[in-house]
Amino acid sequence: MKKIITAFDGLKYSKCAESYALFLAKQTNAHMVGVFMDDPIYTSYKISDVMVKGNVSNELIKEHEDKDKATRKLATDNFEKSCQKEKLEYSIHHDKNIALIGLLHESIYADLLVIDSKETLTHYTEKIPTRFIRELLTDVQCPTLIVPQRYKPIQKLILLYDGSPSSVYAIKMFSYLLPQMKHLDTEVLSVNPTDSYMHLKDNKLIKEFLKRHFPKAKFIVTRGLVEDEIIKYLKNDQANALVIMGAYRRGAVSRWFRESMADVLMKEVKLPLFIAHYK
Repeated sequence: MKKIITAFDGLKYSKCAESYALFLAKQTNAHMVGVFMDDPIYTSYKISDVMVKGNVSNELIKEHEDKDKATRKLATDNFEKSCQKEKLEYSIHHDKNIALIGLLHESIYADLLVIDSKETLTHYTEKIPTRFIRELLTDVQCPTLIVPQRYKPIQKLILLYDGSPSSVYAIKMFSYLLPQMKHLDTEVLSVNPTDSYMHLKDNKLIKEFLKRHFPKAKFIVTRGLVEDEIIKYLKNDQANALVIMGAYRRGAVSRWFRESMADVLMKEVKLPLFIAHYK
């Protein structure tokens, strides 16, 4: 991997997104890009904060704008200092377009995007997954790592596999981008319907493929409702795991990785999710 972009709201800087991005950049000696989404219509203050006796106060507007400018500069300085401390090559981009549009454009020219799961680019807190994250994942142009609010060193990989092209594609992309992590303990999780056999779809082919990419992989097959079984498994002592999963886009031909699957995992398991589109 050559280029990682990490998206930041400069008014609510995500130290967790920074930590995961730094970890991956050190693993691959990648170039780090901090994309600061300086959306001109997004501020830390509301219109009610700059009203005096029913009128907008230009003085209060300037005061709040100066405060926002200082906060954004501090966030940029923190990112720069962290990259320098880790001796990584880095760049800083200040996107002054509409945040979502600017970030989607940046993703065309990146190997991997890292972003905090709670990112909203609004004044208020939203339930995970936020509207911003859902819209981003629908059209993002590179694999994306969605990270939880608390950083934990990655010590294990869990590959979600259902035999669909999308699940295999995600595994391929992770292998190509982060080959340095193949030494980690790796599990391939597959869930079959309750009334089916306990075997992997395309058993011979997937094992032949994964033996070359993840030689330490162990295969785990369970039966039951897919969402329930995955969540139960991921909640069972998987605190330092990274989950690799397939397509998020609507209409993807997969009984697992429909749009709501990624949404549920972001909400329920609090683990970093590597998501790659199969288009």
